Amino acid sequence: MEHWTITREADGLATLTFDKAGASINTLSADVLAEFGEALDRLDREPPKGLIVRSGKDNGFIAGADVGEFGEVKDEAGALAIVRRGWEAFERLAQVKYPTLALVRGFCFGGGFELALACRYRVVVDEPGTRLGLPEVMLGIVPGWGGIKRLPRLVGAPAALDLLLTGKSVDARRARKLGAADECVPVRIMENTARGVLRALPPPRALPLPLSLTLNPLARKVIAAQAEKEVGKRARRAHYPAPYAILELFVKYDGNALAVPPADPASIPTLLRSPTTANLLRVFKLQERLKGLGKEGDFEAGHVHVVGAGTMGGDIAAWCALRGLRVTLQDQNAERLVPAMKRAGKLFADRLKDPRRARDARDRLIPDVAGDGVARADVIIEAIYENVDAKRALFASLSRQAKPGAILATNTSSIPLEEIATALADPARLVGLHFFNPVARMMLVEIVIGRDTKAELVPQAAAFVRQIDKLPLPVKSAPGFLVNRVLAPYLMAAMRAVDEGVAPETVDEAALAFGMPMGPIELADTVGLDICVSVGKLMGGDVAPPKRLMDLVEAVHLGKKTGRGFYAWVDGKAQKQKAGDVPAGLADRLIDPYVAEARKALAEGIVADADLVDAGAIFGTGFAPFRGGPLHYAATR
Repeated sequence: MEHWTITREADGLATLTFDKAGASINTLSADVLAEFGEALDRLDREPPKGLIVRSGKDNGFIAGADVGEFGEVKDEAGALAIVRRGWEAFERLAQVKYPTLALVRGFCFGGGFELALACRYRVVVDEPGTRLGLPEVMLGIVPGWGGIKRLPRLVGAPAALDLLLTGKSVDARRARKLGAADECVPVRIMENTARGVLRALPPPRALPLPLSLTLNPLARKVIAAQAEKEVGKRARRAHYPAPYAILELFVKYDGNALAVPPADPASIPTLLRSPTTANLLRVFKLQERLKGLGKEGDFEAGHVHVVGAGTMGGDIAAWCALRGLRVTLQDQNAERLVPAMKRAGKLFADRLKDPRRARDARDRLIPDVAGDGVARADVIIEAIYENVDAKRALFASLSRQAKPGAILATNTSSIPLEEIATALADPARLVGLHFFNPVARMMLVEIVIGRDTKAELVPQAAAFVRQIDKLPLPVKSAPGFLVNRVLAPYLMAAMRAVDEGVAPETVDEAALAFGMPMGPIELADTVGLDICVSVGKLMGGDVAPPKRLMDLVEAVHLGKKTGRGFYAWVDGKAQKQKAGDVPAGLADRLIDPYVAEARKALAEGIVADADLVDAGAIFGTGFAPFRGGPLHYAATR
């Protein structure tokens, strides 16, 4: 066989290893699943005492279905064929007479997780790269190969629906705690544990009684109705039909996507015909393209030094420490570091869910008032306030202390690199690494290329961005770069509507109804109104800024970071009144300037092509993903 290998051992156990030929990761394409059936045929003819299913690749178990095949579907029969081949393969796996075990190390997503769920046992390896999840909803489709059926039976309906409806993943320890895995072990004993489970054959895990009751048909309806209310707060049915389809499959069909009538809104053929699905698949491909940019360089950082412990600098430092890097954080005195360290501690606790891992992350983040880390750092990131003279003075000092191979980067959100680089003896060493607020949620990092930035720095910077699990986007140094440039006219249009008497909540509602994940007024408060003024001056020329914006900034009401802006902020949440009726044409009034500026940015070569403009808009500003990006939206509306 080309993709699967069967290895038999003297004690009667067998191993089925998946190593997709000619591919860097394992995906379940049509030919792979056909060969999987052939492997089961061979095992049926000579049944083993137990079977371990594992990956032959170092980087993970299985990434899921081959997404490229979705775009090849021409009709209803083709859509159903995709569902049928996976459903039938995993139903067959679940029914074999010999015990089966999935040995999961690294990513295990979508169809890969559904394959693991079809095994009798699951052993997961306890290391940071092991993640399990069903992200199909993020592509506008549903887990059609048994995930909606099997996951609730292992973890109960509430936990299963939380994973199914959000597409989020869990680490190995969380999977074990939920019941999605039987054992969670270090890599050094994973082989022995897998064999030990198949020799001992413990009874398959049974749901505790309270959770088993959540699978009762009446309870399913009640739980699904509650879940639908929560989904409605985040995703409107007209924009994102997939989560609603998952709930219908769970309640009416026990997760069997083949049982849904083809004309039903919850059916796979209907979903695959949806513009939402086509655009979310486009977004997935854009994301993969950005990830690919990080593979062009071989740079790897061990130590990062961040100067500036404000909201951005502190959160950049915390994120790098979360991703496993040693980080030194510098500011003028220890008191300025305290808030950043507190925020970092909360991030580590929330994301890592384990006191020991959170402690290790805290240990990696080192307060450094004296700046001793500069000389040892592989990447030095400046994140002080937006003042070109202050940045020049800082880089004059940093460039003298930094080791020759270190990346010198500025997180400036608006100042062209050429104006900062004059402070360096070698201006070619400076590159921009522009993160977005909130750092922990926004995946994009603009790699800003100045007029003098040496070409080899760009792939190195992209490799670093991927190392910390962000998405790199190379952009030309110009006022506002890409993201702030397209965002500025959108935010200014929103604030001018407020000046004219439209309530901030109503302006935000117009954008939310269009499909934006956050309204522009709330977004402005989140970014910081002082930043909005700074970018607006760069982009607006002689146009007077919105009056309400300037009044708030003069009163030092800068938004979320000061507790008050257009909205009052309590515990990190905007305090809003109910939105009024949205005036006709308000959404177009907000979106049209955004699209127009995106076209100008493309024409001026700020990024290489239209797809990268759309990628920057989606991952940097949250432009409605189901619309495929501003230029794609404009071309297809």
